[in-house]
Amino acid sequence: MSEQIKFIVEQLNKDPFKKNFNLITFDSLEPMQLLQILNDVLAEIDPKQAIDIREEMPEQTAKRMFTLLGMLKYKPPGSSAEASSFRQGLVTGSKPVVHPVLHWLLMRIPELKKRAYLARFLMKLEVPAEFLQDEVIAETHHQYEELVDGFKGYHKECEQLKSSGFSTAEIRRDIGAMEEEKDQLIKRVERLKKRVESVSNHQHMLELARQLRVEKEREESLVHQKQEQKNQLFQAEQRLQRSQLQLKDLRQAAADAKPESLMKRLEEEIKFNSYMVTDKLPKELDSKKRTVQYLQKVVAEPAMGQAELGELEDKIREINMQINQLIEKRMMRNDPMDDKLSLFRQQASIIARRKEAKAEELQEAREELVGNERDLTQKNSQVRDLDGTEVIRGEEFKRFVGKLRSKGTVFKKKRQEMAELRAEYGILQRTEEILKQRLEAVQQQLQSMEAKKGISGYSDTQEELERVSAIKSELDEMKGRTLDDMSEMVKKLNSVIVEKKSALAPVIKELRPLRQQCQELTQEYEEKKAQYDSCAAGLESNRSKLEQEVRALREEMAQEESRYHYINCMRQIIEMQMERAAAEMKAYVSPDPQERRKAIREQYMKNIAEQESLGKKLREAQKTVRESHGPNMKQVKMWRDLEQLMECKRQCFMRAQSQASIGQVIQEGGEDRLVL
Repeated sequence: MSEQIKFIVEQLNKDPFKKNFNLITFDSLEPMQLLQILNDVLAEIDPKQAIDIREEMPEQTAKRMFTLLGMLKYKPPGSSAEASSFRQGLVTGSKPVVHPVLHWLLMRIPELKKRAYLARFLMKLEVPAEFLQDEVIAETHHQYEELVDGFKGYHKECEQLKSSGFSTAEIRRDIGAMEEEKDQLIKRVERLKKRVESVSNHQHMLELARQLRVEKEREESLVHQKQEQKNQLFQAEQRLQRSQLQLKDLRQAAADAKPESLMKRLEEEIKFNSYMVTDKLPKELDSKKRTVQYLQKVVAEPAMGQAELGELEDKIREINMQINQLIEKRMMRNDPMDDKLSLFRQQASIIARRKEAKAEELQEAREELVGNERDLTQKNSQVRDLDGTEVIRGEEFKRFVGKLRSKGTVFKKKRQEMAELRAEYGILQRTEEILKQRLEAVQQQLQSMEAKKGISGYSDTQEELERVSAIKSELDEMKGRTLDDMSEMVKKLNSVIVEKKSALAPVIKELRPLRQQCQELTQEYEEKKAQYDSCAAGLESNRSKLEQEVRALREEMAQEESRYHYINCMRQIIEMQMERAAAEMKAYVSPDPQERRKAIREQYMKNIAEQESLGKKLREAQKTVRESHGPNMKQVKMWRDLEQLMECKRQCFMRAQSQASIGQVIQEGGEDRLVL
């Protein structure tokens, strides 16, 4: 408490209060003076509070201070049951009540100034619901709420600008620098004009330069438009590819599908979509709305300090403890009907959770499917841009895998044959090398023999003639073989064409009625589909209308039910107040003194008399303390002097004891002798 009073005195002695208090003078202030100091501190926070409380009724002063402290979110120490004692202490200027308030206010003056300023505009006026039925009042209230929201936005922007680090000095420097640059540019333009004026036909050249600039700007805009059109064309091609893929998938699905499976699939989709629309999405939407409302409420409230956060955490902890106690009481009750119902509730909650989990999994799977399809279309477009071919899928991919497997077996066989051929090729190559070596030896012998006989080169000429004749004979055989092959190929193709025509003739005859039947079935399918779509749209519109009506009726029922409960509670409260008033009148009018003492008025009068007597005793005690203050202070000074004197004697005695340990002092005939 002394540290608290010391802090209050230090803050009141500073600007802007300058009270020149010390601990004694501050502690000896009268209740009215203490309330005036509290009012001065409140006036520093909110200038509207600058009032002399001597010119105001005590009830008005107390009401005004209570309102401002509530707006500043001051929490009185103690429980809620002690709130009445806090109000009474604030009205009477009690020090145990006023000192904590002053300490709390002086610790947070800048923060509370901001809160008081915002409260002037953010404290919404509570308008009764029956008054809002009037259109003019409702419109005015709506405009008022819009202005409050606008003030919130402007205040946030102002705070952001204040915290952004921009200062007026920097902005002025930037403006001065830009003005200097502007002057330099003007001077530069004037110098260029003077240079250009000396050139002949300068007006024509300026006009051409202006046209050139315009054309360049136009060229840039056209390039930009061209790029945008390319992007649009690319997006349109992607949409077309996606549509073609969807059409292909739908055709493949419709080729093998039956009406029963299609209807079953559509029913499943309708059930899932109806569950999402009626159960899951409204719950998520309500939770999001509640979250947004909570966040808006948090944003609308002014900033909270560490002490307020601590108080909120304490409240949360207390409420959690109360909830745990209630749960324990409920578990200890062990009602068999509740146990049975709790079992069914648990089963229902488990099923609902499973249903929500499966719906979320299905939704995630659908989103993943859409993402995969998007990636697939992108990959297909990239592959098509690279080599211009389509990516196979479905049955084509299965056929491709089968062909690839058969080709793999053929490839393994061919690879084995190639290995055998390579081994044989190595043997033949070695044989060829041996034969070439022998041939070279024979040719060397032949050349030596031809040189001896004088006919060198005869064997080379003979070999060349044989080689040319062999080539000519091969060419003649190849020409004849090519003509024979071509004639045989033409005969085979003609025979194959005739066979294919004869084989396809009955199939074509069977295909014609099937095509006509397919067209009829397609037309019938389109008609049935149009009927189904129109019926489904009508049912959906009727269902949405009925849902809106049910929702409106439920809201109206909830409003009427809440209004009924409110009126019922107010009726009970008024009845209780009337009963208390009747009991008070009965006790006050009763001739029995015992009954009259039970009256609240008598109790209050008794309390007032006790407080007045207590105040009188305290004033008398204060008067006696003031009268005896001077003599008491003088007596305290005398006791302090006596204490110093006794301390001096003690030190002298201790010093004499220390000297006695060195030697002995003998006093004889008025003389002192030290004997060692």
